[in-house]
Amino acid sequence: MGLHHSELPPEILATLRRGAVIPAHPLALDASRSLDPRRQRALTRYYLDAGSGGLAVGVHTTQFAIRETGLYKPVLEAAAREAADWANRPAVMVAGVAGRTAQAVGEAQLARDLGYHAVLVSMGAMRGASGDELIEHCKAVAAEMPIIGFYMQTAVGGIELDASFWQRFSSIDNAVAIKVAPFNRYRTLDVMRGVVAAGAEERITLYTGNDDHIVADLITPFDIPRARHSDETVRMRFRGGLLGHWSVWTRKAVELLDRIHAAVEVGGPVPADLMALDARVTDCNAAFFDVANNFHGCIAGCHEVLRRQGLLEGIWCLDPEEGLSPGQAAEIDRIYAAHPDLADDDFVAANRERWLS
Repeated sequence: MGLHHSELPPEILATLRRGAVIPAHPLALDASRSLDPRRQRALTRYYLDAGSGGLAVGVHTTQFAIRETGLYKPVLEAAAREAADWANRPAVMVAGVAGRTAQAVGEAQLARDLGYHAVLVSMGAMRGASGDELIEHCKAVAAEMPIIGFYMQTAVGGIELDASFWQRFSSIDNAVAIKVAPFNRYRTLDVMRGVVAAGAEERITLYTGNDDHIVADLITPFDIPRARHSDETVRMRFRGGLLGHWSVWTRKAVELLDRIHAAVEVGGPVPADLMALDARVTDCNAAFFDVANNFHGCIAGCHEVLRRQGLLEGIWCLDPEEGLSPGQAAEIDRIYAAHPDLADDDFVAANRERWLS
């Protein structure tokens, strides 16, 4: 039997809809490029103790190749077990599903059986499919458990999806959220137009994945007309972030989102220093995600930060060709010097040995 969002624990649904920091969970490997269970476990503990509202596992930052190396199930199992055993509060558990429809449905069934609450649907493998085929794909996954749409930027394998697609996606009853990550203002608005056109703004929660404008997304009210000739306008907001960027310096990300939520709830003008954080966070992301080299080192860049903090032993990826680009380490050095207040190295240092135990 499939899991419907109405069957989720109330506290899980409330956290998802309020908006949370949901780090995209990296993969901890040893020098032989095999899973390092101790450090994988330590990362999960770090995110939970940092205050994250959930975890996204089996997603791009976890490396899609875990499916070909037999690591998909063990990695999902480990995160679910640690979240249940370590945290003293419930966490929203999101599993990434990928591939053609049969594979994605099978992965959703596994995630449901492991106790996950929703799946993030990556559609890169459906490139070339028609709009109808994409929607049927999403419906098939939604029959198994709640789904989160994923507008992934084309530079790392995403496909362009227009407002009409997002309207049809948002009409799927078991769709609960969308991770908006095209790194493009126009396409970001397409998602919002689709949600509003479907009348789904109360059910669909928007999570930013736009690493180039994390703070701007979260503090901006988006006024979207209901229809072309309608006087009704719906105010949309991003409520949280499901981000690879938030897999590092996570404690500071939690503090940032708490501050943004407080400012939005109070209303009135957003403090200028909060607005100014958008450029600073984007500057950090440019180094971590290797924008200078078209995102080639985006996973390795996050690994490098975690390595410097002692959470990872090295920056190894499943693909030996994935690593830091020339000059990327120096860029990360620059970021550490320019934005020390955005780092959570002290928090990690105070807890690292406990997480690694």
